[in-house]
Amino acid sequence: MSHRMLNDILQRGGYVVLNPPNLPYEPFRNSLYSRDELFNGFRDADPCSYCEAVDARVYSDWKLHGGAVVSSFVHGMFQRIHDQSITDALHEFLDEQDCRKVVAVMGGHSMRRTDARYRDVVYLSRALTKSGYLLVSGGGPGAMEATHLGAFLAHVPDPQVDGIIEFLSQAPSYRDLTWLSSAFQVIRRITGGSHESGISLAIPTWHYGHEPPTPFASHIAKYFSNSIREEGLITVAMDGIIFAPGSAGTIQEIFQDATQNHYVSTGYASPMVFLDRTFWTQTKPVYPLVKQLAGDEPYAQLIGISDSIDEIISFLESHPRIPVSGTQWDFCSQFCQSKE
Repeated sequence: MSHRMLNDILQRGGYVVLNPPNLPYEPFRNSLYSRDELFNGFRDADPCSYCEAVDARVYSDWKLHGGAVVSSFVHGMFQRIHDQSITDALHEFLDEQDCRKVVAVMGGHSMRRTDARYRDVVYLSRALTKSGYLLVSGGGPGAMEATHLGAFLAHVPDPQVDGIIEFLSQAPSYRDLTWLSSAFQVIRRITGGSHESGISLAIPTWHYGHEPPTPFASHIAKYFSNSIREEGLITVAMDGIIFAPGSAGTIQEIFQDATQNHYVSTGYASPMVFLDRTFWTQTKPVYPLVKQLAGDEPYAQLIGISDSIDEIISFLESHPRIPVSGTQWDFCSQFCQSKE
């Protein structure tokens, strides 16, 4: 912006907000992140080069200025502007997806690449992507990575998928040095070959920035605020959420989803499907409680559980979201506005 334009805007009563110097991120964004932008500076031959990448530098800046409790008004303001820009870009991206159904997968960040359920989530997400669904997750490691790997490999022949999972399993946890490097090696192998990679949406947060996000997602809506990110992640999955085994974070998301369904805050009741019957009925017996909570509410008929990938896909296809009409009560409409 030229000084002439700046002065003209100010003289007309406008406001100009300038970026503070040395910010490692752009607050006023007009698009989501791509893997190339977020991991710019990373070289898979040198795993420690991740510390030079944009993602890691933004996380370091976030910690420097107070983390979840921002110590600086200026930095807090620009983080909020950034997050609002991401939200706008997120909805623009979803609008561009035409009539694709949006389904999310929630599950534990500690799920290892060697776990049987990791493979299940890969194949489940791959099948749904091939069927025209847009897959969404929290964008981290574990079950979240498996979600985007499955979408990424949607157009790869079946015999190659297990080989790719086996290769990745050499670094089974995000705590392993070559976890990120091995993912980029797979990406180069697929994108550099004759196979098209599938589209998916990751919604991670720098609140958990100690965990690198998965690079398998094609579009990344990364937030500073975890609360905004969590609510948005649940809300965009209008056509259902699949809950793979997880711990506190996944259980929190289950009840956030149940709350949205219970109070029909989006105008729809959406499917809730649990993967792993033993886990969700015995190890972490959340499923019976959610069923009891639903009672006779519309979403009660949209709650399912199975160990079978095919059964879960069939459940989602045969249980579309249900529009629930009704006027929400509010004080002014009830008591204070004129009535005919």
